[in-house]
Amino acid sequence: MAATRRPGRNHLFVPGPTNIPDRVMRAMMVQSEDHRSVDFPALTKPLFEDTKAVYGSKDGTIFLFPASGTGIWESALSNTLSRGDKVLASRFGQFSHLWIDMAERLGLEVIVQDEEWGTGANPERIGEALRADKNHEIKAVMVVHNETATGVTSDVGAVRQAIDAAGHPTLLFADGVSSIGSLPFKMDEWKVDCAIAGSQKGLMLPAGLGVICVSQKALKAAETSSGQNDRLAHVYFDWADHQKQNPAGYFPYTPSLPLLYGLREALACLNEEGLENVYHRHHVLGEATRQAVAAWGLKTCAKEPKWNSDTVTAILVPEGVDAAAIIKHAYVRYNLALGAGLSKVAGKVFRIGHVGDMNELSLLGAIAGAEMAMLDHGVKVQPGSGVAAASSYLRENPLSKS
Repeated sequence: MAATRRPGRNHLFVPGPTNIPDRVMRAMMVQSEDHRSVDFPALTKPLFEDTKAVYGSKDGTIFLFPASGTGIWESALSNTLSRGDKVLASRFGQFSHLWIDMAERLGLEVIVQDEEWGTGANPERIGEALRADKNHEIKAVMVVHNETATGVTSDVGAVRQAIDAAGHPTLLFADGVSSIGSLPFKMDEWKVDCAIAGSQKGLMLPAGLGVICVSQKALKAAETSSGQNDRLAHVYFDWADHQKQNPAGYFPYTPSLPLLYGLREALACLNEEGLENVYHRHHVLGEATRQAVAAWGLKTCAKEPKWNSDTVTAILVPEGVDAAAIIKHAYVRYNLALGAGLSKVAGKVFRIGHVGDMNELSLLGAIAGAEMAMLDHGVKVQPGSGVAAASSYLRENPLSKS
């Protein structure tokens, strides 16, 4: 008779959703309450201010939506742009592709700059396109900061430098769904106008809370577009409705109470660790994973070290090996959830997410499980090599700077 229970816990190493700290889960176990009560702003008003820290912002405005990151993409586009507006976007992975697809379906004209998968946004090409746009018809530049499909991080700061060097007034939008709260993000310094995050990644919450930080420039663009007949339609994602309610600590419709309580606790976790330590920890875990990949004799999807993501590593399997079969086997045999290859890299890579609430021993479990699953499928790696390489690196590089 087949077993009906798996002993132990499921080991979650996809690049989101991520593991939820026990204290955050406890914080979300709340009874329903009146979200119009006089007490409710004591919970919400600090969230609008405290969340800005993970964006590296003091000047931005936070909006919290009961939505996924995809909903927040739509919020950024629909509040600031009008039908037929031109936007410039780099495409180098599944999520940059999906954002472009959304923009086109909303009625925007998208100028697509295709880059090789395994690389990221090219600031030089972006700058060239903006310099050629003499009439400033391009209204926004869209960049995915961290592309989880390929394990690539783009240099948003360099994109901002390219925009400024071109003397172009375009808005800058950054998808930070898998980076904000895990990787350094400098909203104010990089002059990002809309920065998008999802609760299920570095914020260590369940999916369902979409977070956007908006610059004053973007808020003005939203005010301007609201008077145009060809503006992109938006109701649920309308910032103006939130601007009327949020200052007093309320929302234009029913919020997700458990996620708001969870966000408060997750922010406390990040603050207690210290954001610089959070960023350092993710870098160490990412590098340890890459050390394991090298010891296996395999390669990452990222073409050069400068593209390496510290929240997810996409690992290329040898020719003739089905990465999807390795992922399935790891889950069924070892109760280990690895990230699948998407679109162009489907069946060619498996992904180890090293993002969120994670330490050395957590990561070593994922590396050991991935190693066993590969060996079971005939991938010729030296047993124990990845674990040895990663553990040696981790012993020499503490997760905390302090």
